[in-house]
Amino acid sequence: MSEMTVSRVLRNRGDVSAATREKVLTAAKTLGYVPNKIAGGLASQRVNLVAVVIPSLSNLVFPDVLGGISAELDDTGLQPVIGVTNYSPAREEMVLYDMLSWRPSGVILAGLEHSKASCAMLGNAGIPVVEIMDIDGEGIDTLVGISHIRAGREMAARIIAAGYRRIGFVGTHMPEDHRARKRLVGFEECLAEAGLHLEAREYYQGGSSLLKGRELTQRILTRAPDLDFLYFSNDMIGAGGLLHCLDKGYDISGQIGLAGFNGVDLLDGLPVRLTTTDARRVEIGRRAARIVAGKDITPPDRIVALQPTFIAGETIREIKP
Repeated sequence: MSEMTVSRVLRNRGDVSAATREKVLTAAKTLGYVPNKIAGGLASQRVNLVAVVIPSLSNLVFPDVLGGISAELDDTGLQPVIGVTNYSPAREEMVLYDMLSWRPSGVILAGLEHSKASCAMLGNAGIPVVEIMDIDGEGIDTLVGISHIRAGREMAARIIAAGYRRIGFVGTHMPEDHRARKRLVGFEECLAEAGLHLEAREYYQGGSSLLKGRELTQRILTRAPDLDFLYFSNDMIGAGGLLHCLDKGYDISGQIGLAGFNGVDLLDGLPVRLTTTDARRVEIGRRAARIVAGKDITPPDRIVALQPTFIAGETIREIKP
């Protein structure tokens, strides 16, 4: 078909049949084409914006990541612009389409799992693309994050070394929470190597909260009262679980141990410090921003691997030498 017809479709102009419009849009999506909203406006065809795409603003994890990005971009002339996907690949695709149409100077986005259309758009963008939070998989350009499989394995090893044997898991349903899924894979691999398995599981949908952590902990301990350790997929529900156990008079770390993930500041206000893993959120944001801003040289393998850090807290027994 003619260039004029294609142009009319991409500019959402009339006088084009529905069938033709569908063909053009399908071809554009397959090719990863994104219209340039600033065409002719700037000689560089780029603006001083960095597209930052995250799954949630309500999750306590991402404000720290954004803080790291903002701090590192502060003296560069680049400004972060935030898009939220709500853990939806389809919404991520729409957010990327809109953001890339403004021709940003770089993209920072959470996770490695994207739709084919999103991958095509990012691959064709011609700008630095930094996928953050996770390094367990293939990247489009550069990865900055931790291995969640390793984080899960390391926590399981600590729990086993501390003498716990009847272990339960409390966490989110994982169709789209890929990082939590990978941690659980690593956790169960380590248990299996020690001849152990999860004795009970409790899953939930939607956002995390202290109340949800309390309810889930009560539910799993009612079903499996002889559990001696609970591993939570994040600190928020882990903190709720800890508060439930304290209310019920459990001997924390002795009768039952607990651990979360992320190392969020919320834990500082608890009467007992929850065992957890520091996911290096601020440093991830900083390192990603430095790559986009050209402050850091990208490693040859295009992976910046940070190490998850175990924080013992007070909800796990001390490991005796």
